[in-house]
Amino acid sequence: MVGLWTARLLIGACGSAEAVFSENKKTLTKIPRISPAIVKNILAADPQALSAPDLTFINEHKIKPLFFTDPEYPSRLKPFSDSPMILYYKGKANLNADRIVSIVGTRTPTEYGKIYCQELVEGLAKYNVLIISGLAYGIDVTAHQKCLSLQIPTVGVLGHGMSQIYPAAHKPIAARMLEQGGILTQFGPDKGPEREHFPMRNRIVAGMSDAVIVVETARKGGSMITAELANGYHRDVFAVPGRLNDRFSKGCNHLIKAHKAQLLESADDIAYIMRWTEKDASKRKQTALFPELNEQERNILNLIGETNQINIDQLAYQAELNSSEMATLILQLEFKGLIKTLPGKRFVLVE
Repeated sequence: MVGLWTARLLIGACGSAEAVFSENKKTLTKIPRISPAIVKNILAADPQALSAPDLTFINEHKIKPLFFTDPEYPSRLKPFSDSPMILYYKGKANLNADRIVSIVGTRTPTEYGKIYCQELVEGLAKYNVLIISGLAYGIDVTAHQKCLSLQIPTVGVLGHGMSQIYPAAHKPIAARMLEQGGILTQFGPDKGPEREHFPMRNRIVAGMSDAVIVVETARKGGSMITAELANGYHRDVFAVPGRLNDRFSKGCNHLIKAHKAQLLESADDIAYIMRWTEKDASKRKQTALFPELNEQERNILNLIGETNQINIDQLAYQAELNSSEMATLILQLEFKGLIKTLPGKRFVLVE
C-alpha cells in the first residue's frame, strides 16, 4: 500500500498504473524517492487489486471504480498523501461540484439538534450545494433525508464495501440517494463495517468538502475526528453552539472555544464566510484584461476563478508548483490586488 503522492510519482515515471506492476526491480529502484521497501511491496503485489467475485459484483451493480487519475475522482482529495488511490462510486451527483458541504454530528441527537439540522439543510438549498455525510444514525441520516425531501444532491460516504449498507435500516434511504446523489467508499465490496474503517471514512468526508459543519457532538467521537481532520486539510469548520451542560454540545462548544470552528447560527453564516452568492459565481474578472501577467500568474487566476475559491493545497497541486513557488505567486497577485486570502488559506478573485 502506497500513498497518493508515491503512486503519482510511480505512475509518472512508469507511464501508467499497469506499467508500475510490470517493471522490474532494477528500474523501480532507480526512481527517485522510492525506497527499497516500496519496491519490495510493488513486486509482491497483485496488480489485480480486486478478486473475480468483487469485479463481478462491481459490474453487476454498476459501481464505478475511480482511480485517482480519473477526472471524476474528487479533485479536493488529490492534494493529500493519505487520500485513497481508488474509490468506488455509485450515483448521479458530481463529486467535483462547485460547492460541497459536509454535515456531521452525534448518532443520538437531541430533538433540537435534528430540527436545527433540517433547517440548516433547508437554508443551504438556495446555494446550490452538494451535501455529504456518513449515512450513520442521527445527524448524518437526518441531513440525507432532508436533502432527499428538498431534491438537494447528497452523497453518503461509507465505512465499508457496497455489498451491504450499515446500518441496515438505512438501506431504503441509500437506494433513494442513488437517484439524486450517490454513495461512495474506499473499500472493496466484501469489506465489512470494521471499527478502524470509520476514521478512514472520516478523512474522505473532511477532505472532499469545502466546509465541515458539526451540529451536535460529545467531546470525543467521530465528528470531532472529522473536524480535526478538516482543520488539518485547511477546510472551514463550523459548529453549532449549545448549552454548557448538554453532553452533545460539549464538542461543538470546545471547537468554538479553541478557535477550531466558527460559530454557526444559520446557512447564511456559511455563505458569508465562504463568499457565496445565490447567483452564478462564474462571472469573474477575465484574466485577458491583464496583459502584464505572466503565464504562471494567468494560470493561478484561472484556477481560482474556475473553482470560485480554492485552498492552497489544491492550488499548488493543480498548478504543479512547490510551496515556495506558490507562495511567491500568491504574494505577487495579492500585491496587484487581483486575489484575496480568506480563512483556511483559501483564495478568491477580487470582484
